[in-house]
Amino acid sequence: MESWSVEQVCNWLKQRNLGELVPKFREEEISGAALLALNDRMVQQLVKKIGHQAVLMDLVKKYQQQKSGLESLTYCCETASQKFPEVISGKNLTSFFARHKMLQWTSSYALPDFPYDVKCILAEKKCPDHSMRIRIIEFLQADMTKYLEGSLYPNSQQYNIVVNALLQAYPFLDEDGNGFLLWKRALKDRFKYVRRPIEDDEQVLRNKCKFGHRRGQSRKSSFAENALEEQVEEEPAHFKGSAMDLHIKWLNQEYMKTQRNWEEVDNRMNVTIEIRRKMISDKAPLKDILRLFPFLRCPYQLFREFQLLTHMDIYKKTVEILEIYSENILSLYVVRNNPINIMLQENLKQHTEEDVLKYMKMTAACLLLPEVFGDDSSLFAAVNEEVKAVTPVLEVKNPFNVNSCEFALYIEREELAQLDDCTMALAALVAAFHVFDIPCPKRIHRTLNFLESLVFEVRNPASLP
Repeated sequence: MESWSVEQVCNWLKQRNLGELVPKFREEEISGAALLALNDRMVQQLVKKIGHQAVLMDLVKKYQQQKSGLESLTYCCETASQKFPEVISGKNLTSFFARHKMLQWTSSYALPDFPYDVKCILAEKKCPDHSMRIRIIEFLQADMTKYLEGSLYPNSQQYNIVVNALLQAYPFLDEDGNGFLLWKRALKDRFKYVRRPIEDDEQVLRNKCKFGHRRGQSRKSSFAENALEEQVEEEPAHFKGSAMDLHIKWLNQEYMKTQRNWEEVDNRMNVTIEIRRKMISDKAPLKDILRLFPFLRCPYQLFREFQLLTHMDIYKKTVEILEIYSENILSLYVVRNNPINIMLQENLKQHTEEDVLKYMKMTAACLLLPEVFGDDSSLFAAVNEEVKAVTPVLEVKNPFNVNSCEFALYIEREELAQLDDCTMALAALVAAFHVFDIPCPKRIHRTLNFLESLVFEVRNPASLP
């Protein structure tokens, strides 16, 4: 915060609903260093409303406490590592500081100072064209890399924080409620694009070895094209020689690329929806549907398909559901002695950060839903165990560890998609039943009925017991 410019301070104020203070801060040229140096008398002269004074002083105080706490903790850890090297290992210390750094984003991240032409477009509240979107993403990626001290591997929560900051500052970028996923996906793709040509960074090389560094590169293109030609030859006769055949072939080729043309993907998925819905209504095998339309494995396209069918934004609705009902679910007597709740309470004791506590509670509420309605939880989520259900079910690993938690959607015991967090996982689970027209098992019916009644905004939605 000390190095912030006046404009960054103003952006920070806007993100915390203190936008009324921006003109005065600009007039007085309050930079980050000046902000931290303000005393009570200065704040009273600068800010007229008592409520704003209290909020501003509290935010600055929290930042200073957080900073001093980190400095003292750094000293303690360094001292302890000298005395007890076998306890405070380099790996644990690195992990701790990475975790603490990630938490700082929630209170200190401010959007970068965009170039003049980008500022003009944003000031006019115009929806940017493709080239301007790329410019915005490039600056966000560069800014995130600075926050990460050169690392090119942000975690999901850091992506969320940056995209949320962008959409809060410029709400018109949230295109029909789908802006969050679009900007987040574009930002992720930008980091992938930057990482691809790098050959001398230890972290990049380590991850390339772990996840397959040749994926999507030209040396594999001939194999991909051959595989695709074999695949198209096996398609039903009414696809061959038609425009539909060209669309399907293009979608398969695009899916194998690292950098994808998402706008064109959306267009071609729109064009092919009728044949896709016919296959699903005719009960074609799921593997055949995914073979022809592999983008249904992407959470964004799964949500988009749901929206095309129902005109409902399921991801946005799911976020609202968990935020509204999580506290009520956790307070119910029926879940008090559930292993998920016990695990949650143990983990809550280890953290004090508001955002982390909220994330943990929403995750627990999501996983406890079947217990609340007396349904079979094995048909809803497999927590730290193998998936056994054939119908759509979530696989969840380390649900309350923000750094290592994993969510995945399984159908017919095969992984369909990796998911970022509990809200995306719950939205994908509900969407999968509708998109693939899968009958809901009776032993999970009440849970899904409750969720669907809220998603579809029925007049008398199902309520908690």
